[in-house]
Amino acid sequence: MAKLLPPLNALRAFEATARHESFSRAADELNVTPAALSHQVAGLESFLGERLFNRNARSISLTPAGEVLYPGLNAAFLQIRQSVERLLDTFDGQILVVSAPPGFTAKWLAPRLHHFLSNQPDLDVRISATQTFANFVGDGVDVAIRNATGPFPGLWARKFLAIETLPVVAPRLIEQYGPLDTPADLVRFPIIHDDSLGRMFGLPTWIDWLKAAGAGNLDLGRGLHFSSADHAIEAALEGAGVLLAPKALALDDVRLGRLVMPFALTISSNRSFHVVCPEGHETRPKVAAFCAWVLEEAAKQGLACSDSSDAAKPADGAKRSRKRAAIAPENDPTPIAPAKAAPRPRRGRAPPASR
Repeated sequence: MAKLLPPLNALRAFEATARHESFSRAADELNVTPAALSHQVAGLESFLGERLFNRNARSISLTPAGEVLYPGLNAAFLQIRQSVERLLDTFDGQILVVSAPPGFTAKWLAPRLHHFLSNQPDLDVRISATQTFANFVGDGVDVAIRNATGPFPGLWARKFLAIETLPVVAPRLIEQYGPLDTPADLVRFPIIHDDSLGRMFGLPTWIDWLKAAGAGNLDLGRGLHFSSADHAIEAALEGAGVLLAPKALALDDVRLGRLVMPFALTISSNRSFHVVCPEGHETRPKVAAFCAWVLEEAAKQGLACSDSSDAAKPADGAKRSRKRAAIAPENDPTPIAPAKAAPRPRRGRAPPASR
């Protein structure tokens, strides 16, 4: 009579813990708590009647029994993952799931996505807009956009869009409150705060920008506060106040004349937008095509950045687009607000072209 096998979840918990040499990192991969993972491993040890890990104060290591069990389980789970991936590539290869922050999705990704789909007519793209990092194992995500500094262990990553912040304002607000020539003029204007900049992403805030502008004595703590960049930008578009915004997310509205940049001073950040996926997945045709497109779009906007000289090249396996996007590359001739209040553009008349 065949011996009973241990529970599959317990075997999976042991394999991930042994591979990462960490309960916490294995728990992150499997989307469970470290306590639950430790309980599963303890159950497996009880089932087998063998201790599998030496548990020290700050580290763990395999016991002789664990060293016997791990290689076979690691190979088995790798084969299972590869089999599932082949199945998905065969029957679900025309669906691309992308995870991205909500502000980036609304103000950068969504307005451009039709360019990508026009060159990939057989591909269905599903966007998951969330502030949390995607779990590539459990969430079914193919590729993600991350506002981060890196590194990204276990992931293929390319830095593609620099994050710089500067004030933006609707032209009609300058008409209403008068010229916005110097930072000192900001005290006459309502202010909008994107609280996600400093609290969530560690990006420069109004305090940092004012200090860099030599106006650190100004108090701009009043005004509207939003927890998402896209909501803050929408409020600025409606004339609710002057906003310190990521340039990459506001630039489209500037080029359309909906917003102006009253000051040329930008504050750089050590964070950038990265496109990431599990290592090895960057060669999958649909993932490679999306990554290559993201890099190309960032270059057109004039804010592209890269990890290395070859980072702007399409990912391996990417197919060249059958058609080129209709937007020509730009050198970012960003319009700056006039020193004096400008007359409101006549209805039906397009703003001056900046590209």
